[in-house]
Amino acid sequence: MGNLEIRDLNQSFVRDDGSRLVVLEHLTFDVKDKEFVCILGSSGCGKTTLLRLIAGLDAAEAGSIILDGEEIKGASPKVGMVFQEYSLFPWRTVIDNIAFGLEMKGIRKDERYQIAGQYLDLVNLSQFRDSYPSELSGGMRQRVAVARALALDPVLLLMDEPFGALDAQTRNMLQTELLAIWEKTKKTIVFITHSVDEAVFMADRIIVLSPRPGTICTILPIDLPRPRERTSVEFALIRRKVLDLISQKCSIQ
Repeated sequence: MGNLEIRDLNQSFVRDDGSRLVVLEHLTFDVKDKEFVCILGSSGCGKTTLLRLIAGLDAAEAGSIILDGEEIKGASPKVGMVFQEYSLFPWRTVIDNIAFGLEMKGIRKDERYQIAGQYLDLVNLSQFRDSYPSELSGGMRQRVAVARALALDPVLLLMDEPFGALDAQTRNMLQTELLAIWEKTKKTIVFITHSVDEAVFMADRIIVLSPRPGTICTILPIDLPRPRERTSVEFALIRRKVLDLISQKCSIQ
Protein backbone atom coordinates (compact mmCIF):
# COMPACT_ATOMS: atom_id res chain seq x y z
CA MET A 1 0.00 0.00 0.00
CA GLY A 2 1.03 3.61 -0.47
CA ASN A 3 -1.97 5.84 0.25
CA LEU A 4 -0.92 9.31 1.38
CA GLU A 5 -3.24 11.85 3.01
CA ILE A 6 -2.25 15.46 3.66
CA ARG A 7 -4.68 17.30 5.93
CA ASP A 8 -4.64 21.07 6.58
CA LEU A 9 -0.85 21.23 6.59
CA ASN A 10 0.82 24.45 7.73
CA GLN A 11 4.48 25.32 8.12
CA SER A 12 6.33 28.51 8.92
CA PHE A 13 9.78 29.53 10.05
CA VAL A 14 11.08 32.30 12.30
CA ARG A 15 13.56 34.66 10.62
CA ASP A 16 16.65 36.01 12.35
CA ASP A 17 14.82 39.27 13.04
CA GLY A 18 12.03 37.40 14.83
CA SER A 19 9.43 37.78 12.09
CA ARG A 20 7.44 34.77 10.87
CA LEU A 21 7.74 33.44 7.33
CA VAL A 22 4.72 31.38 6.28
CA VAL A 23 5.85 28.72 3.78
CA LEU A 24 2.87 26.35 3.50
CA GLU A 25 -0.74 27.15 4.33
CA HIS A 26 -3.76 24.85 4.64
CA LEU A 27 -2.56 22.14 2.25
CA THR A 28 -4.99 19.26 1.83
CA PHE A 29 -4.67 16.56 -0.83
CA ASP A 30 -4.41 12.79 -1.31
CA VAL A 31 -2.09 10.57 -3.30
CA LYS A 32 -3.45 7.14 -4.16
CA ASP A 33 -1.56 3.86 -3.97
CA LYS A 34 0.72 3.35 -7.02
CA GLU A 35 -0.03 6.86 -8.31
CA PHE A 36 2.63 9.10 -9.86
CA VAL A 37 1.96 12.67 -8.71
CA CYS A 38 4.01 15.74 -9.60
CA ILE A 39 4.07 18.77 -7.32
CA LEU A 40 4.60 21.78 -9.55
CA GLY A 41 5.44 25.29 -8.44
CA SER A 42 7.84 28.20 -8.70
CA SER A 43 11.03 28.50 -6.66
CA GLY A 44 10.34 29.34 -3.03
CA CYS A 45 6.75 28.08 -2.97
CA GLY A 46 7.51 25.38 -0.37
CA LYS A 47 7.89 22.27 -2.53
CA THR A 48 11.01 20.99 -0.77
CA THR A 49 9.59 21.92 2.63
CA LEU A 50 6.51 19.84 1.82
CA LEU A 51 8.62 16.86 0.83
CA ARG A 52 10.72 17.06 4.01
CA LEU A 53 7.53 17.06 6.07
CA ILE A 54 6.18 14.00 4.24
CA ALA A 55 9.53 12.26 4.75
CA GLY A 56 9.37 12.97 8.47
CA LEU A 57 12.63 14.94 8.37
CA ASP A 58 10.88 18.01 9.81
CA ALA A 59 7.84 18.38 12.04
CA ALA A 60 4.78 20.23 10.76
CA GLU A 61 3.57 23.30 12.60
CA ALA A 62 -0.02 22.18 12.16
CA GLY A 63 -1.98 19.55 10.24
CA SER A 64 -1.35 15.88 9.66
CA ILE A 65 0.39 13.56 7.20
CA ILE A 66 -1.00 10.04 7.09
CA LEU A 67 0.50 7.09 5.22
CA ASP A 68 -1.61 3.94 5.05
CA GLY A 69 -3.62 4.98 8.07
CA GLU A 70 -0.66 5.90 10.28
CA GLU A 71 0.39 9.47 11.00
CA ILE A 72 3.98 10.28 10.06
CA LYS A 73 5.79 11.73 13.08
CA GLY A 74 9.39 11.07 12.10
CA ALA A 75 11.55 9.29 9.56
CA SER A 76 9.86 6.09 8.41
CA PRO A 77 11.19 3.00 6.60
CA LYS A 78 8.02 3.18 4.51
CA VAL A 79 9.27 6.39 2.87
CA GLY A 80 12.26 6.68 0.53
CA MET A 81 13.71 9.95 -0.75
CA VAL A 82 15.88 10.95 -3.71
CA PHE A 83 17.52 14.38 -3.61
CA GLN A 84 18.71 16.58 -6.46
CA GLU A 85 22.32 16.45 -5.23
CA TYR A 86 22.67 12.61 -5.48
CA SER A 87 24.01 12.41 -1.88
CA LEU A 88 26.22 9.41 -2.65
CA PHE A 89 29.21 8.50 -0.49
CA PRO A 90 32.29 9.18 -2.66
CA TRP A 91 34.41 6.60 -0.79
CA ARG A 92 31.94 3.76 -1.41
CA THR A 93 31.50 1.86 -4.66
CA VAL A 94 28.19 1.85 -6.53
CA ILE A 95 27.09 -1.45 -5.02
CA ASP A 96 28.18 -0.33 -1.55
CA ASN A 97 26.19 2.90 -1.90
CA ILE A 98 23.06 0.98 -2.85
CA ALA A 99 23.58 -1.49 0.00
CA PHE A 100 24.19 1.22 2.62
CA GLY A 101 20.62 1.53 3.91
CA LEU A 102 20.30 -2.24 4.11
CA GLU A 103 23.53 -2.36 6.10
CA MET A 104 22.11 0.21 8.54
CA LYS A 105 19.06 -2.01 8.99
CA GLY A 106 21.32 -4.88 10.04
CA ILE A 107 20.68 -7.11 7.03
CA ARG A 108 23.43 -9.66 6.65
CA LYS A 109 26.06 -9.03 4.00
CA ASP A 110 25.14 -11.71 1.46
CA GLU A 111 21.45 -10.76 1.51
CA ARG A 112 22.00 -7.00 1.24
CA TYR A 113 24.34 -7.41 -1.73
CA GLN A 114 21.86 -9.69 -3.42
CA ILE A 115 19.12 -7.08 -2.98
CA ALA A 116 21.43 -4.23 -4.03
CA GLY A 117 22.42 -6.20 -7.13
CA GLN A 118 18.79 -6.59 -8.15
CA TYR A 119 18.21 -2.85 -8.04
CA LEU A 120 21.50 -2.20 -9.77
CA ASP A 121 20.17 -4.36 -12.61
CA LEU A 122 16.89 -2.43 -12.52
CA VAL A 123 18.67 0.87 -13.25
CA ASN A 124 20.90 -0.78 -15.89
CA LEU A 125 24.22 -0.13 -14.16
CA SER A 126 25.45 -3.65 -13.41
CA GLN A 127 28.67 -3.06 -15.34
CA PHE A 128 29.52 -0.21 -12.93
CA ARG A 129 29.07 -2.28 -9.78
CA ASP A 130 32.60 -1.63 -8.49
CA SER A 131 32.97 1.93 -9.79
CA TYR A 132 33.04 5.01 -7.56
CA PRO A 133 30.67 7.99 -7.91
CA SER A 134 33.48 10.17 -9.29
CA GLU A 135 33.74 7.78 -12.23
CA LEU A 136 30.07 8.19 -13.18
CA SER A 137 28.16 10.84 -15.10
CA GLY A 138 25.53 12.92 -13.33
CA GLY A 139 22.72 10.84 -14.80
CA MET A 140 24.36 7.60 -13.70
CA ARG A 141 24.83 8.92 -10.17
CA GLN A 142 21.15 9.78 -9.99
CA ARG A 143 20.24 6.28 -11.13
CA VAL A 144 22.38 4.92 -8.29
CA ALA A 145 20.52 7.21 -5.87
CA VAL A 146 17.19 5.88 -7.16
CA ALA A 147 18.39 2.29 -6.77
CA ARG A 148 19.57 3.00 -3.21
CA ALA A 149 16.15 4.40 -2.26
CA LEU A 150 14.27 1.51 -3.88
CA ALA A 151 16.49 -1.13 -2.26
CA LEU A 152 14.85 -0.35 1.09
CA ASP A 153 11.48 -1.25 -0.48
CA PRO A 154 9.55 1.88 0.58
CA VAL A 155 5.84 2.09 -0.18
CA LEU A 156 6.24 5.80 -0.98
CA LEU A 157 9.11 7.32 -2.97
CA LEU A 158 9.71 11.07 -2.70
CA MET A 159 11.82 12.78 -5.37
CA ASP A 160 13.01 16.38 -4.95
CA GLU A 161 13.74 17.73 -8.45
CA PRO A 162 16.04 14.74 -9.04
CA PHE A 163 16.83 15.66 -12.66
CA GLY A 164 17.00 19.43 -12.23
CA ALA A 165 20.81 19.65 -12.47
CA LEU A 166 21.09 17.50 -15.60
CA ASP A 167 21.30 18.52 -19.25
CA ALA A 168 18.09 18.32 -21.28
CA GLN A 169 18.96 15.12 -23.16
CA THR A 170 19.97 13.22 -20.01
CA ARG A 171 16.94 14.57 -18.18
CA ASN A 172 14.55 13.32 -20.85
CA MET A 173 16.23 9.91 -20.89
CA LEU A 174 16.00 9.53 -17.10
CA GLN A 175 12.35 10.57 -17.08
CA THR A 176 11.62 7.68 -19.43
CA GLU A 177 13.75 5.29 -17.37
CA LEU A 178 12.06 6.31 -14.13
CA LEU A 179 8.63 5.68 -15.62
CA ALA A 180 9.77 2.20 -16.66
CA ILE A 181 11.03 1.53 -13.11
CA TRP A 182 7.74 2.83 -11.68
CA GLU A 183 5.79 0.50 -13.95
CA LYS A 184 7.85 -2.46 -12.67
CA THR A 185 7.91 -1.61 -8.97
CA LYS A 186 4.41 -0.10 -8.60
CA LYS A 187 5.60 2.38 -5.98
CA THR A 188 3.64 5.48 -5.08
CA ILE A 189 5.75 8.45 -6.24
CA VAL A 190 5.57 12.12 -5.30
CA PHE A 191 7.87 14.03 -7.64
CA ILE A 192 8.80 17.70 -7.16
CA THR A 193 9.48 19.79 -10.26
CA HIS A 194 9.26 23.34 -11.56
CA SER A 195 9.04 22.12 -15.18
CA VAL A 196 5.59 21.94 -16.77
CA ASP A 197 6.95 19.74 -19.57
CA GLU A 198 8.39 17.25 -17.06
CA ALA A 199 5.17 17.14 -15.06
CA VAL A 200 2.96 16.56 -18.12
CA PHE A 201 5.30 13.84 -19.40
CA MET A 202 5.41 11.89 -16.14
CA ALA A 203 2.40 12.48 -13.91
CA ASP A 204 -0.98 10.86 -13.42
CA ARG A 205 -1.93 14.11 -11.70
CA ILE A 206 -0.26 17.48 -11.25
CA ILE A 207 -0.72 19.42 -8.02
CA VAL A 208 0.12 23.08 -8.57
CA LEU A 209 1.23 25.19 -5.60
CA SER A 210 0.86 28.95 -5.45
CA PRO A 211 3.80 31.29 -4.83
CA ARG A 212 4.67 31.53 -1.14
CA PRO A 213 2.86 30.83 1.03
CA GLY A 214 2.30 27.57 -0.82
CA THR A 215 -1.36 26.65 -1.14
CA ILE A 216 -3.15 24.36 -3.59
CA CYS A 217 -3.96 26.33 -6.74
CA THR A 218 -5.29 23.49 -8.81
CA ILE A 219 -5.08 19.72 -9.23
CA LEU A 220 -4.99 18.46 -12.81
CA PRO A 221 -5.42 14.87 -14.02
CA ILE A 222 -3.24 14.14 -17.05
CA ASP A 223 -5.38 11.97 -19.29
CA LEU A 224 -2.73 10.97 -21.81
CA PRO A 225 -1.88 7.32 -22.44
CA ARG A 226 1.71 6.19 -21.89
CA PRO A 227 4.23 6.23 -23.44
CA ARG A 228 3.72 9.95 -24.07
CA GLU A 229 5.17 11.72 -27.07
CA ARG A 230 6.39 15.24 -26.28
CA THR A 231 5.97 16.39 -29.88
CA SER A 232 2.38 15.21 -30.27
CA VAL A 233 -0.53 17.61 -30.66
CA GLU A 234 -2.24 16.06 -27.62
CA PHE A 235 0.80 16.67 -25.43
CA ALA A 236 1.07 20.28 -26.60
CA LEU A 237 -2.62 20.89 -25.85
CA ILE A 238 -2.33 19.50 -22.31
CA ARG A 239 0.83 21.51 -21.72
CA ARG A 240 -0.91 24.68 -22.86
CA LYS A 241 -3.89 23.91 -20.61
CA VAL A 242 -1.58 23.55 -17.60
CA LEU A 243 0.22 26.80 -18.40
CA ASP A 244 -3.09 28.64 -18.87
CA LEU A 245 -4.47 27.36 -15.55
CA ILE A 246 -1.28 28.33 -13.75
CA SER A 247 -1.48 31.80 -15.28
CA GLN A 248 -5.15 32.22 -14.35
CA LYS A 249 -5.21 30.68 -10.88
CA CYS A 250 -1.69 30.65 -9.50
CA SER A 251 -0.15 33.99 -10.37
CA ILE A 252 1.13 36.29 -7.66
CA GLN A 253 -1.74 38.50 -6.52
